[in-house]
Amino acid sequence: MRPRVPETDQGIQGGPVVELYDKMQRRLRDRDWIETRDVLRAGIARGDALEIGPGPGYLGLEWLANTDATCLTGFDISPDMIALARRNADGYKLSGRATYVCGSAASLPFGDRSFDAVFTAGSLHEWSDPAKTVREAWRVLKPGGRLLVMDFRRDMPAVFKWSLWLMARPKAMRPGLLSSIGAAYTPGEVSALVEHAGLPEWVVDGTLTGLKLSATRGALLHTAEQSAG
Repeated sequence: MRPRVPETDQGIQGGPVVELYDKMQRRLRDRDWIETRDVLRAGIARGDALEIGPGPGYLGLEWLANTDATCLTGFDISPDMIALARRNADGYKLSGRATYVCGSAASLPFGDRSFDAVFTAGSLHEWSDPAKTVREAWRVLKPGGRLLVMDFRRDMPAVFKWSLWLMARPKAMRPGLLSSIGAAYTPGEVSALVEHAGLPEWVVDGTLTGLKLSATRGALLHTAEQSAG
């Protein structure tokens, strides 16, 4: 297996690339290939949620469309993606329930215990300081709240990697897909990252192409806060 090659910690920026990425994500949404069901299956279906790295916003907007009396804050490092997500929220007629903020997730501008849930898909491999970002996500989570992180896994079998490459549209996004997979973590690397973050109650699961980290802020709250220190 090749070593991890970091991709970017500034998100996707620049008009043409942003529009291509939007087309790719919209296609995934239209084929029901985004992770809405995973978020709902994780028990994230109420209250105020924070989505880290929403990109064009489709995952969070689909989550809002499939839940009642919920609100979403999307937090992305790319101002271009923030503008696009706001535009897409208008298209969904959900701008009243969706707020988008630009900044680095390693320093979230929200108070302690602000959100009922935190979720993200496809952004872990871009975080410049993943342990710090995990601690920040934990800090803003209310007791009893749920945390879910999903991403590619770098050690996926080659047949699946190239299948994803063949399915990627527009074709101009194929090199970016490969670089994202190359920047992703393995389940073992993520387990070590979680231990470094001081959150031992996380569960790390792997599929053939991805990995999933989940936690509920509950019984080990005091210990986790001390470790995050």
